[in-house]
Amino acid sequence: MRHVLCEDEATLAYLANQACITPHIWLSRTDALDFPDQMVFDLDPSSEDFGQVKATAQALRKILEQMPLPVYLKTSGSRGLHVVVPLRRDADFDSVRAFARQIAEIAVEEDPKHRTVEVRKNERRGRVYIDTNRNAYAQTVAPAYAVRPRPGATVSIPLDWHELQKNDLRPDGVTIRTVFARLEKTEDPWKDFWRKAVSLKKTHSRLEERYAA
Repeated sequence: MRHVLCEDEATLAYLANQACITPHIWLSRTDALDFPDQMVFDLDPSSEDFGQVKATAQALRKILEQMPLPVYLKTSGSRGLHVVVPLRRDADFDSVRAFARQIAEIAVEEDPKHRTVEVRKNERRGRVYIDTNRNAYAQTVAPAYAVRPRPGATVSIPLDWHELQKNDLRPDGVTIRTVFARLEKTEDPWKDFWRKAVSLKKTHSRLEERYAA
């Protein structure tokens, strides 16, 4: 099986010319396909209550920072948010997914009325779905600044955590027409993303203590 390796503007333009609007990417790189360099929590609302999505993102941030782990945030460009942790590539997908699942279950335990890890939509009952299944081999995610195939050509935007306090924040609030104005006046919240990458191996014991409690 062949996959596109996009490392320059020419390849990106080629993909666009093939009607590839959102280049969904793996969470690993070609030189270490079994070892992801990021862990993703995809927050998917089951209702129009975006406030609960924001609250869930804040809850995950609090739990992850207690590990302690660096935590980043972006809009999906669609209906939800992505909470992301940059990783050193020393844990395989199974380990990362198991770790993420435990974190998600802690967040659900704190507020089971509004959060769930239930995969089946008919069982979510209006709750925010914390999806950790993207942390698996060959699974993909819409990357930061990707355009989404939605009305207005919305864009997945990295956020500073303080932006969650804005009442007018929407996951689809920035489009291909407005993104450049944002970039001109807002410093990239993810500028140090890769420099902050951490090892999950050092945090497993702390997680097990918290999970057992």
